[in-house]
Amino acid sequence: MPDIQTQNDLYLIVDEFYKKLLSDERISYIFTDVVKIKIEEHLPILVTFWSQGILGTGGYTKNLTQIHLDINEKEYLSPELFTIWLSHFNNSVDENFKGQKAEQIKTQALSIATVMQIKISQKKS
Repeated sequence: MPDIQTQNDLYLIVDEFYKKLLSDERISYIFTDVVKIKIEEHLPILVTFWSQGILGTGGYTKNLTQIHLDINEKEYLSPELFTIWLSHFNNSVDENFKGQKAEQIKTQALSIATVMQIKISQKKS
């Protein structure tokens, strides 16, 4: 199995990832009812985000933390939701790629999920 090398590889991951999220009723409502994402617009933004972190391409300029804090204001992003998110993300990577970059992206996803949960819990207190 190849390692992640290109933005097309990242597109494959995020496309598979969102197919899993949107078909999982435990979490899909966040994307369909709370945020109402337009998937065709959202995927290229995610590819840019992951490409910056994994391939060093740059180009992502949004505040990822603030975006999720804003979503949390509408609907509590519980630790259970992050567990589901991470599971689908890791499965999307593992089903398609193996290697240093594949491990790096999963580690980065775990770090992001951890930081988000800390920020959300700080906001609650």
